[in-house]
Parts: sequence; C-alpha cells; structure tokens
Amino acid sequence: MIARLACAALLVAGASTIYPQTELPEADDYESFEVEPPILMPNRQIDSAKSSSTIAASERDPAELEKRVERAKRAAIDAEQLFKRGVLSKVEVELRALRIVRLQADLENARFDRARADLAVQRTRLEMGEISKEQLDEFEKQVLAIRDAAQAAAAAREKAEIAAAEANLQRQRKLVELGTGRKSDVARAEQKLAEVKAGKN
Repeated sequence: MIARLACAALLVAGASTIYPQTELPEADDYESFEVEPPILMPNRQIDSAKSSSTIAASERDPAELEKRVERAKRAAIDAEQLFKRGVLSKVEVELRALRIVRLQADLENARFDRARADLAVQRTRLEMGEISKEQLDEFEKQVLAIRDAAQAAAAAREKAEIAAAEANLQRQRKLVELGTGRKSDVARAEQKLAEVKAGKN
C-alpha cells in the first residue's frame, strides 16, 4: 500500500516536470477574442417603425377604440366580482374603472377628429357642387354635437383622474398613520395630485 502511494507521488512529480506550469498572461498582454455578431435582420428598425405607426393609427381608429372600451367594461365587471371574492384589491377595481373613462375620452376625441376630417371633405364637395348648403349645415351640426360629446368626455376624464389621485393620496396617508406606509409615497401622491390638477397628466 505504501509502495503504491510512493509510486503515485513519483508520477505526479514527474508530470509536473515534464509539463511545467505556464504563467497566465497579464490583462494587457492579450486581445479579447469576443466578436460582436452581425445583425441578421437589417430591416428590423423599419419593421418596428411600421408596427409603431400601425399601432398609433389603430389607437386613433374609433372602431378599434370602441372594442377597447367594451373590453375594459368587461374587465371592470370581472374585477368587481373578483374584489367581492377577495381576489383583487380595491385599487385594481378603481384602476379598471378609470381605464374605462380614459378610453371613452380617447374614443370621443377620435370620433371628433374623424368628423372634422369628414367636414373638410364635405366642404370640398360643396365647392364642387356635389352637395347643397343645407346638407353641409346639417353635417356641421353633427360635428358640433360630436365636439360637445368629446368635451364632456374630457371633463369626465379630468374629474376621474383627480378623484383617483385624491383617493391614492388618502390611501397613502392612511398607510403612514398605520405605520406600514412611507412618507416618500405620500409625497409622490401629493405631487401626482398637483400635476393632475394642473392638467399635466
């Protein structure tokens, strides 16, 4: 047994002399072999630009916004039921209700933008003699009604935003009173409320 250990020790010692250890190079003595891979999809930026413009166009499309409003309403109903079961918090229910108001305002603005564009077309048609002045007047009345709806939706959104910011501030203050909140959260809630009231949101 001792002879075997001695033999193994001699083999290790011999291997270290045959294959001497080499020192590792200093950090500045060698160049990195890391190679940046080539871009495989050079048109990616163009595609992303197209997709972003498509998204922006869909966000201004009244038909698409109507679908989003309906989805938001269904999500709000689901949130109410989940809140009653104790699955969702009251904050989540409030956020989903606020989302409906925001989307409704966006929808009314999109309708107004579409109506103004259509009005410009109708005025051109009047100049070309395709429609009468009475028809244009009727169309202008419709545009004014759509404008009033957009203004009412914007006012409702502003009111809802302020109410949500005030509720959040009260919630943060209550948490601080209970010892589970932070004063920095209260400060942020106060700043958010001030921004909403100033119309910066």
